[in-house]
Amino acid sequence: MHPPTRIRARAGVAAAAALAAALVATPASAHPGKSADGGEELWVNPKSSITEHLRTEHLKGQDRADAEALAGYASASWFTGGTPSEVRKDVRDQVRRADRADAVPTLVAYNLPYRDCAQYSAGGAASQADYEEWIDAFAAGIGNERAIVILEPDGLGVIPWYTTIDGAQEWCQPEDADPATAAAERFAMFNHAVDAFGALPNAQVYLDAGNSAWLNVGENTDRLIKAGVQRADGFFLNASNYQFTENSTAYGHWISSCIEVITRGLGAAADCGNQYWNGGPANDWTGVAMTRYAPWTAGNADPAADTSGVDSKYAQQLGDIVPTTQFVIDTSRNGVGPWDPTTSDVEYTGDAEDWCNPPDRGLGARPTLDVDDPLVAGYLWIKVPGESDGQCYRSLGGPLDPERGMQDPAAGQWFAEQARELIELAVPPLETTRADCRGKGKGNGSADANGKGQANGKGNAGGNGHGQGHGGV
Repeated sequence: MHPPTRIRARAGVAAAAALAAALVATPASAHPGKSADGGEELWVNPKSSITEHLRTEHLKGQDRADAEALAGYASASWFTGGTPSEVRKDVRDQVRRADRADAVPTLVAYNLPYRDCAQYSAGGAASQADYEEWIDAFAAGIGNERAIVILEPDGLGVIPWYTTIDGAQEWCQPEDADPATAAAERFAMFNHAVDAFGALPNAQVYLDAGNSAWLNVGENTDRLIKAGVQRADGFFLNASNYQFTENSTAYGHWISSCIEVITRGLGAAADCGNQYWNGGPANDWTGVAMTRYAPWTAGNADPAADTSGVDSKYAQQLGDIVPTTQFVIDTSRNGVGPWDPTTSDVEYTGDAEDWCNPPDRGLGARPTLDVDDPLVAGYLWIKVPGESDGQCYRSLGGPLDPERGMQDPAAGQWFAEQARELIELAVPPLETTRADCRGKGKGNGSADANGKGQANGKGNAGGNGHGQGHGGV
């Protein structure tokens, strides 16, 4: 068993935050989800899964204050199963309560067959017919009310028996799924859902596009087009992950551009510039793989963080064509970017699970529908911050998380230590207030659901990098 080296490594963080050790975040205003320009307000659900943790897990002192602070921001509500009549009723209850508050709820539909390919978040509907009936009921629950629907995190990143655009057979191969039909059925289910939600007058639906450290742009765009993204309101990025907002923004712009390249017949998916080789006219086609561990900007002095090459390649391909497909970004835990396992005191020879409760992360931008970018429809907290990704063994067998020297709570349960980190290390900082620190507790109850994604990818100059990921409940 490895010693709890991460606890020692975090001592510097704790010391730096000593004066703030008893501080917690509070919303900057009475309406933390409201757009700065007075536009639509994201709904802060007074019966969110965080408030359920407060009710069932009897959190005290700092743990309670942290949960109460996070509950003051708009986060998504996850729907992960139940009968059609049950999901219709539950969704209707949420959208009606949000409407009475004159705000827009964020709802996650997470019930595909072979969800998460039978891994941490296994489950989902039993068949395509069952799923489509469930989706129809979900849409009926929304009816004429306003809603933002996040459709199936990792549902396009992890497809059963799927062959990529360069002919590689992906790893998800369930024994009881038909290799000849499983992938086509997945796309058929997405298209059905896009049409079901698209028929609603006031709902917006966004499709899964993973994150900027996973599938390359062309591979991702090809899947989005097959899933019906042109009839949806766009796609979502970074769900339950940690990639920098700058990187997600650049990556989203490239996907939107790649959609135009493919659908207008200007090139194939493999012709789309991507994050695994960033050559283009602006850098004389001297591309390199882009790093996930630094924010990407145009003209960055670090070639591995410079978007100029890919930007200029799309400008050359598109001419006066302006990309229009919008996207939303999950900023619930990406304030300091992703965790780099090579910086750990633990030496990993297998998968360090950098997506699973990584240490020393911080909250990112607050939820809002007011973003100064024509393609970014909003920053959302899709993942509920403070809820565990699962019991992370990082390929070392457990029972402890080697980064923390403790057993992490099961997926969806409250993770008090992580909630504290997210608040202490938030970027931008959260306004704080004193908490009652006379007691301290850690809850072990279950919540509605949450999500997580894996950020592993590889690629080459042809733009055919691939990765794999996990959704989470």
